[in-house]
Amino acid sequence: MDGTLARPEPWMADALCAQVDGDLWFPEKGGSTREAKAICRRCPVRAQCLALALERSEYGIWGGTSDSERRRMKPSAEAA
Repeated sequence: MDGTLARPEPWMADALCAQVDGDLWFPEKGGSTREAKAICRRCPVRAQCLALALERSEYGIWGGTSDSERRRMKPSAEAA
């Protein structure tokens, strides 16, 4: 990190996640992700959200996926 605060992406204003409790996106280990993912499925900016999460290695539910699901989406260093 370069020490600056991250600014919200313009598309984030259209994200459905901003309309619900923030804790929903960060379930405790073993907790359900069902409700968050259901909201993501209806979100008009899901693709942008997923791309950002993959780029930044975000924690929590982003773009309808969990941390572990996104890790499996990234090509492994061994494959390179």
